[in-house]
Amino acid sequence: MITPHTGERPVPPLPAVWVLARVTGPSMTPTVRHGDRLLVRRLRHGRARVGDVVLARFPSRPDLLVVKRVHRVLDRGTVDVRGDNPLVTDDSRAYGPAVAVGRVVARLRPRPGRLAPPPQDQPQGQDQA
Repeated sequence: MITPHTGERPVPPLPAVWVLARVTGPSMTPTVRHGDRLLVRRLRHGRARVGDVVLARFPSRPDLLVVKRVHRVLDRGTVDVRGDNPLVTDDSRAYGPAVAVGRVVARLRPRPGRLAPPPQDQPQGQDQA
C-alpha cells in the first residue's frame, strides 16, 4: 500500500512492474482515446514529473484508477492530475490530490507509438499576446 501522508486511505500500488491498461472514457482525448491500450511502468512513490501521463489513484477514491497528465507535483508524494480534454473534470479538480502509481510508456493499440505532448491552450498558428 502507498500511504499519501494526507490522513486518507492508503492507495494500492500496481500489481506488477509492467502492466497493460485500457482507456475508458474521453477525459484524455486527443492524447489517448477510449479503447486505446497502454503500456505502463510502475512508479515508485513520488517519481512523477510535470507533463507525464500516468496511472493514478485518489486517496479519496482508492478504487478508482485513472489515466491523467501530471499538472503539478505536490508535497508528500502527491500530484495534481488533469485530463487533456478540458470538458471532462474527473481529475484532481473533483477528487483532490492523487498518487501516481505508474507512468505510461507507450500506446500499443490501435495506433502504436509514444504519446503526444500536452495540448496547447491556444490553437496552433496564433501568437500569444
